[in-house]
Amino acid sequence: MSFDPKLVDFVMALRSRGISDVATLRAIEQVPRRYFVPDAQAERAYSEHALPIDCGQEMSAPQISALLIQLLAPGPTDKVLQIGVGTGWSAAVMSRMSRRVYGVERYIGLMKDAESRLTRNGIHNVEIRHGDGRYGWPGQAPFSRVLLTCAVRGLPEKVVAQLAPNGRMVAVVDGTLTLIEKARKHLTETEIMPLSLPMIEAGKSKTL
Repeated sequence: MSFDPKLVDFVMALRSRGISDVATLRAIEQVPRRYFVPDAQAERAYSEHALPIDCGQEMSAPQISALLIQLLAPGPTDKVLQIGVGTGWSAAVMSRMSRRVYGVERYIGLMKDAESRLTRNGIHNVEIRHGDGRYGWPGQAPFSRVLLTCAVRGLPEKVVAQLAPNGRMVAVVDGTLTLIEKARKHLTETEIMPLSLPMIEAGKSKTL
């Protein structure tokens, strides 16, 4: 990968805004965000704002994505489930930190686009399926890490059931960024901060 001064500045800016985990910053540095934004948004790839993507969706502001990943703290042996894949950037970042990432995306157009971007960037430990994120991916459970990139009013029980013992889940629950940790069958929920994300949508799109 050639030297990209914009990427270096981007990582330094994230550090100045509270993203301090070395593993997270290193992974972000290995996955240039410009390869995961729509062509029309290329000049804004490293901006601090959310960006519009296909299917009427948006790509979260990079500080938000980095914060979620930092809190999730995936490690080299972790099997990660991501609900809501978008263009694939967060999945790509976590692929550099974990053993494997499984994503569920309700829009087939976004799923295909993310798969293409991941392949073009030589990332082969991410698998995405077209489905309803409220049900997770039972066939691949359990997962040691689970990330919801959309908000929920209450924890989706079927996804929580797929969290492995000693696993960790990050979600925005009723407007609050929340860390969920599982010790055997007992869940501990720690509220981190208020945070707004688009609400999870039921079902899977049949046309987009």
